Amino acid sequence: MGYNVRKRTPFLTRVLRLRNQLGFFWPLVISQLSLVTVSLGAIYGYMLIEGWNFWDSFYMVVITLSTIGFGEVHPLSQEGRVLTTFVILTGVGNFAFILGAFSQLLVEGRLFKLLGRRRVLKTISKLRNHCIICGYGRIGSVVAQEIMEEGYDIVVIENDPKTLERLEEDGVLHISGDATSDEVLAEAGISHAKSLIASLSEDSQNVYVVLSARQLNRDINIVARAGAQAHMSKLKLAGANVVLMPNRIGGVRMAQSVLRPTVTSFMELAHKKTSQDIQMEELTISDTSELVGKNLIESGIRPRFNLIIIAIKKVGQEMTFNPEPKTVLHAGDTVIAVGSTKSFQQFEEIL
Repeated sequence: MGYNVRKRTPFLTRVLRLRNQLGFFWPLVISQLSLVTVSLGAIYGYMLIEGWNFWDSFYMVVITLSTIGFGEVHPLSQEGRVLTTFVILTGVGNFAFILGAFSQLLVEGRLFKLLGRRRVLKTISKLRNHCIICGYGRIGSVVAQEIMEEGYDIVVIENDPKTLERLEEDGVLHISGDATSDEVLAEAGISHAKSLIASLSEDSQNVYVVLSARQLNRDINIVARAGAQAHMSKLKLAGANVVLMPNRIGGVRMAQSVLRPTVTSFMELAHKKTSQDIQMEELTISDTSELVGKNLIESGIRPRFNLIIIAIKKVGQEMTFNPEPKTVLHAGDTVIAVGSTKSFQQFEEIL
């Protein structure tokens, strides 16, 4: 025994889609359309029944709906009074419905949330080379704070209500939504983003995020979190540039603190966790830099800026540690150096 499935008409489908798009603004829009329909119908009715011109009919509708108590434009016939009664009943009812719908928006704070969301989206649309962080849990929150401390712009995507409140308290630019959605990633400005960090709790969700991000921006640098060794290859295949296991990294770090404490202390320089004015940075040589075409001796990086070059990453090649003095620098090379903050500031001026 089969079921009779009632197919939706194209018009009904469009209406339902529009209703879903408008959300809680749907009642307000419907009431406005109803009021406009009543007004136009009444104007046409006065012109047809009473024989008035458009402006007299329009004025009669306005003073009737506003209930301000002005006299009739012209003496009304019996049919005209019936029409006026209908206009009063439907018009006042529409006004009451509009007031109720608008009051609901104010009481529930939905209007302010919408205005706030538009303000956030406008701010995000102006960002360039920012970082998108998907998930603000234990890992994502640490990542966000570290990147912000370096002075870079970030946008966090999160859908947990309690976490969203924490983002508001922390003053972090964020979007409420599902990070696996192409629309949400687009709102986060992925087309102009430089990096994306997929730090959701489920590896399957991170795979979807990586796939979507890679399709929307072919050049974006994607770092993904993996909870299991078996999932790392899947995330790489999906398009992640780097896949990390936080639990493994934490365990290795603790072990190294016991086995090689001095080396571990030195690596802390890269995270600026020491009181010394020394840090480790990576800098990319631009096309217009005066260093292009010079070797390390000719560049004079060590005597001029008091920086120690410990590695060079050339485009499409493996990283070279402790490069030879005659290593020639080219545009696009990434130089990893150790030195003071002031030295790096001076060095960046010639890059």
